[in-house]
Amino acid sequence: MSRRLEALPHRHVLTLPTLPAAVRTARETAEQALTEWGIGLRHPAVDPALLILGELVTNSVRHAAVRSPQLTVIYAAGRDCLAFGVHDRHPYQPPLHGAPVDGGTGGLATVMELTLGLGGSGVVRPDADGLGKSIWITLPL
Repeated sequence: MSRRLEALPHRHVLTLPTLPAAVRTARETAEQALTEWGIGLRHPAVDPALLILGELVTNSVRHAAVRSPQLTVIYAAGRDCLAFGVHDRHPYQPPLHGAPVDGGTGGLATVMELTLGLGGSGVVRPDADGLGKSIWITLPL
């Protein structure tokens, strides 16, 4: 995680089995954390953030479960920033920028279009051993 993300005062970590139910649990946990942190669920960044989070968790469930029986979602926020990362132990690092909509990575293309449209950023960070990765999304509040 970058220094800017490490400096965010609010943080929550959730580890789940890499199963379809993880998508709903990750979204519900995000809603609960945001509420606890004083970020209203009607804030204009929340619905897009939940959509993006759902897509990233869905991708881990669909594509990483064979090698990663668990996934981890890291939620973080500050006064003007919301960030979350989805980590799994599959080594493939999908391209976030320039991902084609028709080539099977349409979900990530949509994620990045939405993220960039909101003034946010996204990055894939490999694990030190190269056998896993985290996809981080940061959105302004």
